[in-house]
Amino acid sequence: MVKSLLPLAALLLGSAFLLFAGGVNSLILPIRGETEGFTAASLGLLGTGWAIGYVAGCLRTPALVARVGHIRAFGAMCAIAAIAVLFSLVLITPWVWIPVRALSGFCFAGAAMIVESWLNERADASSRGRIFGIYTMVNLAATTAGQMVLTLGDANGYFFFVLAAMVYCLALLPTAISATTTPRPLTQVSLNLRGLWKNSPIAFFAVLMVGISNASFGTLAAVYAARIGLSLNQIALFASIPILAGAALQIPVGIASDTLDRRKVLIGITLFALLADALFIFLAGANPQLVLAFSALFGATVFAMYPVIVAHANDHAEPGSYIQVSGGLLLVFGIGSIVGPTVAGFAMTSFGAWSLFAVTGAAHVLLIAFALYRLRTAAAVTSDNKVTFQINPMARASTPETAALAANQSELDADQPDMAMPQTDDENFRGKE
Repeated sequence: MVKSLLPLAALLLGSAFLLFAGGVNSLILPIRGETEGFTAASLGLLGTGWAIGYVAGCLRTPALVARVGHIRAFGAMCAIAAIAVLFSLVLITPWVWIPVRALSGFCFAGAAMIVESWLNERADASSRGRIFGIYTMVNLAATTAGQMVLTLGDANGYFFFVLAAMVYCLALLPTAISATTTPRPLTQVSLNLRGLWKNSPIAFFAVLMVGISNASFGTLAAVYAARIGLSLNQIALFASIPILAGAALQIPVGIASDTLDRRKVLIGITLFALLADALFIFLAGANPQLVLAFSALFGATVFAMYPVIVAHANDHAEPGSYIQVSGGLLLVFGIGSIVGPTVAGFAMTSFGAWSLFAVTGAAHVLLIAFALYRLRTAAAVTSDNKVTFQINPMARASTPETAALAANQSELDADQPDMAMPQTDDENFRGKE
């Protein structure tokens, strides 16, 4: 096994550097912005900018790579991401940080897609699942390490900005000096909203609500924690614990969703998420132990929803549309990620820190209500027609190439004709719930 992974070491190392730098950058900006007196609304717009850039990167990177090649495109993405971090340090104002954050999102998405396309090229039927699992664990560890490193210094200085920029530059070195063969063109996915809705209304609506909820928390969790008086160490834990808890819950959730109606599993998870929302609003206060405990419950639920939604959508998709459906849902998640931080940021500015969880709670209530409606109007998928549940990394760090890497060999072979050109019609969708 070790021997088979050695050729992938450069790619995995580059991905680890990329996610580490992203973890540092995503947490230092709201913490530093809070100390600089930025409003919650402006800090929420940082998340909106990131989501806009990330969706644009997922859509435009394949054309860029086709024009200049994988290595050049990857090097440019990492270099521009490093420049964006340093530019945030030079000009500390939200009106510079917001567009710069969008640029970071674009570069991060593009770099991640290129790494994943390389891994996908090297994966075969016998190693695909193992490679995807290792890739997911590397990214989880790197993101968590990037956030936790903030406990080692002062967020008011320049160190963490420079560190993130340096690690972004390090990310381009493994692939630049690697002898790994250049892979085929990147996966292209169109934003076919009509087709996704026809395939599964509940998956479409649920992933939109999860995008609103998760992006609101991901962008403004540090701001909430700072405003209720947590220390820097506690803020880093508050941001990291939910990610780890969400990863841990995916295994039991996956077992349950492969056995039961996935819609009922999704409703159950969301009810616990709604409980976490209520606990934050009414009981958390400034007690650090309660806040961290509630964050574990919140993360365990909200970060386990996305893979259930993707599995449910693919239960209804025609053979040969796995990547198109999964990639399309990711882009719908991105739309929710644009809306959520903006709404939550303005709510926190107007009503206080607690309103972050009023926004996430509203998204969860709407999700539950629509899922209950669909339970009454559409039959469940039989066990024989279910796809296998697939553990997924955080949707915010996923790209259409992640869907290609996560696909099993039969799904990938069926999708192969669609990978060269984006789909613009509804031919890949059944039109069922």
